[in-house]
Amino acid sequence: MVHPILMPRPGQMTEECTLLVWHKNEGDPVARGDVLFEIETDKAVMEVEAFDEGVLLRRLVGEGETVAVNTVCAYIGQPGEPIPEASPAPAPAPVPAPAAPRVAAPAPAPARAPQAAGGAAAAPRISPRANRLAAELGVDARTLTGSGPDGRIVERDIRAAATVRPAAPPRPDAASPQAPDLAPGSAGDEGERQPLSRMRQVIAQRMSHSAATAPQFAVTVAVDVTRLIELREELKAAGTSLTVTDFVMVAAARSLVEMPVVNSHTDGQSVWMRRRVHLGLAVSVPNGLVVVVLRDADHLGLDEIHQRASSLAAAARDGTLPPDEMSGSTFTISNLGMHGVEQFAALINPGESAILAVGSAAREPVVIGDGLGIRWIMRLTLTADHRLVDGELAARFLDDLRGRLQDPAGLRRTTPDLEGRR
Repeated sequence: MVHPILMPRPGQMTEECTLLVWHKNEGDPVARGDVLFEIETDKAVMEVEAFDEGVLLRRLVGEGETVAVNTVCAYIGQPGEPIPEASPAPAPAPVPAPAAPRVAAPAPAPARAPQAAGGAAAAPRISPRANRLAAELGVDARTLTGSGPDGRIVERDIRAAATVRPAAPPRPDAASPQAPDLAPGSAGDEGERQPLSRMRQVIAQRMSHSAATAPQFAVTVAVDVTRLIELREELKAAGTSLTVTDFVMVAAARSLVEMPVVNSHTDGQSVWMRRRVHLGLAVSVPNGLVVVVLRDADHLGLDEIHQRASSLAAAARDGTLPPDEMSGSTFTISNLGMHGVEQFAALINPGESAILAVGSAAREPVVIGDGLGIRWIMRLTLTADHRLVDGELAARFLDDLRGRLQDPAGLRRTTPDLEGRR
């Protein structure tokens, strides 16, 4: 019996995927569990395995092609079995945009013409993964001929070009008579136009929706984390490496249990009071940002928080994080302190009522009694949805969080049984 292989739907909001590379050729034997091909979504790269046995009779989607979910990509069956007449792959379905005020979209740029004598090169057809790799390796994709379907440039073309790339021609001296006289802001001064990556498009859509639909305000407090820094250094010397973010996540999870409104969600008409705390942690990846989710974080101790957050962040940066590990958060934490950022306000992740922005810990002079002392101070900024959280509640939440961080030994104790409060 012939079995169709469909493009999977890795996440609830995923409507299309790019087939990056085939691991099986037509005629190859296939066993259950064999990897057939790899796909790319807007956030991750995943392997697609076979659920049937036989041989790969035909491949219908080429490497580098983007198709809608549930598109037939191939057929598996027994040698000689007739293959159903292949219908053209459906066009990728548009990603449904959340309800938001209409904003006039900029007119699309005119399509580039093919290269003519003395003219500019046409934009190459290139897969998203190959485009990112070209940027990383410094390969000019416009100079390549693709080996993918219809001449599409795929990852192997970029890697091959990187190994034999000739030296770039010298750039004309600005003072040379041959150098073009370009006024600041001209097209030549701006550089080559490049399309926004799918990940950045999703980020743009979600953050625009957040800013347009939720009335957001920010509240900041300074936290004396001297004892926390000292405890962290003691643990590090003893062989236990915990981060400041680990302590913040544990403290935030416990504060959210005490003030569940900050863990809730509204659409402007109703409120969903969530019974579980699923902490989101913003993680920077090569082409953008993803939020990894630590489920039931209020029941995790410091060591468990550290191990889980480290594992999820590593998978996100490798592009191997499953979609269900990037959805369902109820409250998000974003830490830029490791980059020297003292204070900032983040936009609320859609579907949540608040987000916590963590700045750097720095030594500052503070008043202690009638004198001055040097303490480690860290600033926390809570951005909240004013439909649910008012200024007084935001202040109480931050004060509760500050108290927990200023007593780091209490955060090391086993999380109390909270089932009675749920």
